Amino acid sequence: MNIEIRYREFLPEARRIVVKIGTRVITQASGRPDIQIIKSLVKQLAYLQRQGYEILLVSSGAIGAGVEALGLKSRPTSVPDLQMCAAVGQARLMARYEALFKLEKIMIGQVLLTHADFQHRIRFANAKRTMEHLIRHNVIPIINENDVVADEEIKAGLSLGDNDYLAALVVKLARADLLVILSTVDGVLDAKGKRVKCIDNLTEAFALVKPLAAGGLSKGGMQSKLHAAQIAVKAGCGVVIAGGRNNKVLTNTVAGKDVGTLILSSAL
Repeated sequence: MNIEIRYREFLPEARRIVVKIGTRVITQASGRPDIQIIKSLVKQLAYLQRQGYEILLVSSGAIGAGVEALGLKSRPTSVPDLQMCAAVGQARLMARYEALFKLEKIMIGQVLLTHADFQHRIRFANAKRTMEHLIRHNVIPIINENDVVADEEIKAGLSLGDNDYLAALVVKLARADLLVILSTVDGVLDAKGKRVKCIDNLTEAFALVKPLAAGGLSKGGMQSKLHAAQIAVKAGCGVVIAGGRNNKVLTNTVAGKDVGTLILSSAL
């Protein structure tokens, strides 16, 4: 049996799954939400929850939605402008999620976090307790960086990388079994543009990717996804980076099918 396929056999056994959706996955080039993609992902998440999986969703897109709503031509660079876009866009993003999950008869809960919430013992404990309580009551937490109150130090030096790093921190907080990072590409690509099916050495994987070009709606890129994966695998969590616009990407990933790039946890 192909060793990479064998490693995927554990994926259906994961019980608690963190799914991270990047800005570009759920938005058009203008920043306007791509409703069909969001609908598809919501249906897949709802299906997984009904199958008994515990789902935590880390979703970007608030700033992009704000950029579109405010009629801006591109993503701002100053902290106050970013926070303004987040304030305008976050409500719109959550309203869309709420309407779509309601059709699936699933309730959602908004959780906004910053670095300080993970560094302060009491705030960390409070966030963990809230998350556990939501999951216990079959409420899907939708988690985002609290850009509206994040200070300039966080924005300048400790950016959460379009929520990639945040997703890794949530993995540790929730003790998740699997992290699925959805991107606009099918996974980590090699020098020839071919999908790498399995990675057991992240140091070599970093050499494959290029820095993100400036000026786009998102602030992540494959480098930030690999950094997030590095944190998650050290915590014993398996990681899959996959194309979020592919049909049934979430259900196929959790079923153990050959989707995206599997990054092996340190426990394997």
